[in-house]
Amino acid sequence: MRLIKILAPTLLLISIASTSAFAVDAKGLPDGFTTLHIGDSAPNFNLPGIDGKQYSLSDFAGPDILVVYFTGTHCPTSHGAMGRVLEFVEDFQDASFAFVAINPNHSSGLRPDEFGHTDYDETFADSKRYAEDYGWTFPFLFDGDAQVTARAYGCLATPHVLIFDKERKLRYNGRFDDSRYPDPTTVKHPDARNAVEALLAGNPVPVETTRPHGCSTKWKERNQHVVEEEQKWQSIEATIEKIDAAGIDALRKNGTENVRLVNIWATWCVPCVEEFPDLTAIARKFSRREFELITISLDQLSQMGKAKAFLGKHRAIMSDKLRKSVEAEGRSTNNYLYTGTNMDELADALDPEWPGPVPYSILIDQEGHVLYRKLGKIDPEVVSSEILDTLTRHYTEPAE
Repeated sequence: MRLIKILAPTLLLISIASTSAFAVDAKGLPDGFTTLHIGDSAPNFNLPGIDGKQYSLSDFAGPDILVVYFTGTHCPTSHGAMGRVLEFVEDFQDASFAFVAINPNHSSGLRPDEFGHTDYDETFADSKRYAEDYGWTFPFLFDGDAQVTARAYGCLATPHVLIFDKERKLRYNGRFDDSRYPDPTTVKHPDARNAVEALLAGNPVPVETTRPHGCSTKWKERNQHVVEEEQKWQSIEATIEKIDAAGIDALRKNGTENVRLVNIWATWCVPCVEEFPDLTAIARKFSRREFELITISLDQLSQMGKAKAFLGKHRAIMSDKLRKSVEAEGRSTNNYLYTGTNMDELADALDPEWPGPVPYSILIDQEGHVLYRKLGKIDPEVVSSEILDTLTRHYTEPAE
């Protein structure tokens, strides 16, 4: 089992906390979306669990309190809350309390760069892997295919918490707490915990509704932004410039805010060509984060046009964010063709441990330390995990 670190942060807020009922704008929401109000009954559901069982509302009929926790596998806000959620469930395990998590998301509703904080896709299989890696012992159900339950419960975001009493009447609707960071000291309002404690004591819930903050629910029929982003990505031109050993040495030292994946390749190299889609998929996944894919071609100078065409076909391009970072360094591209005649000079400049054949890749942190090196085709999951270990899987608290 691969254990995932619960580290630190970065994404998008849906909203801010509130002590009154929140209004929902139907724009962008799917047909059949329902907003539950305090006192409404819990809708029934029939969903598959990652444990192979089928679950309905009646399976949770016994306990006095039912917590329905909508969460996804890609969202940094959910990742940031994970430690507190596990502690929350453990703290109430001896009470008359049931907790069920539901993944409401459909993968088609996400852009590739929205996976830049996660090792997982929004699928049933990856939901299972996610729960196993984090050591979940409570039921985790998948609603991403039909999204019927997400509509019925009015799931706006991940995370989104709904808490029901013994009669399964809604008593709390909103955020888990008021922090998107993993550090528990950043929590000022533990709203879900306060609601459960009040209900167990027979008291009114102190704050019944808050605005759920996190990543918007990804609806399969609301993916126009995905289409538009793809069109924009396909319209960007690939560029390439000449570079010598001194230039490569400067790239290798880094000193920027970006983690760099440097790949040595050539159009005549079959494994280089075969692995290129994995390289550009990684670059796109992390295109809104502090990351840069740098390619260095060993083609002849006369083949520079061929190399550029290949780079364009496989979308080895710069996002708007990366372009600004590159230009701030006084550079104009992330793709290069080595013009030196001495390959030892190239190896000494990039990585003295490179034995010579291609493809060859190294992952470099912001200070120039090598995090990963690979002769031959990379393992994209390993590289992605190394990048996430460095950049973190959730939001980072701003420096004071």
